[in-house]
Amino acid sequence: MEKKNNASFNLALKCAVAAALLCASGLASADQFGVQIAGGLADHHVRKLDLGFVWDPNLTWWEIGGWHFALVGEAHAAWWHTDEGNVHDNIGEFGVTPVVRFIKSSGAIRPFIEAGVGVRILTHPRISSDYTLSTAFQFADMVGVGAQFGSHQQYQFGYRFQHVSNASIKEPNPGINFQQIYVQYNF
Repeated sequence: MEKKNNASFNLALKCAVAAALLCASGLASADQFGVQIAGGLADHHVRKLDLGFVWDPNLTWWEIGGWHFALVGEAHAAWWHTDEGNVHDNIGEFGVTPVVRFIKSSGAIRPFIEAGVGVRILTHPRISSDYTLSTAFQFADMVGVGAQFGSHQQYQFGYRFQHVSNASIKEPNPGINFQQIYVQYNF
């Protein structure tokens, strides 16, 4: 009886995995992926170069007068450099951010506003002997504006204000504010 139950369980598991793969492949065909490059400046002479990978699962809702909300996911790897870095001149940043956009639904140029809150891991929390973010784990919240354009809406250009801090998990928590410009290409 135990062998029969195991065989039934294995068959059910295989069917569930096959169904999940079929559903995922159907969803993936509607998804859009992109690559984003950003440059930014912050206090304490910190400059940032950011490489982002963007996933747009085509989740939209609440159509309002030709505009709608959309959700996209972003994964980032960034490099910080500072001239004040008498401890660390270069810092790495890695993280993810879900982003909500309010974007124009049609047209050759589709402006948007966006906001998101994500998490980041820094390779070093101390930037200089008198400036530290205290923890390698950080939150990254941002707001921005931009536009999507191109024959298939494959290009994007935008500005973001980003605040990175540890939300007072550990003191001191001065945080750091970045002004960023980014370009994106969607496949």
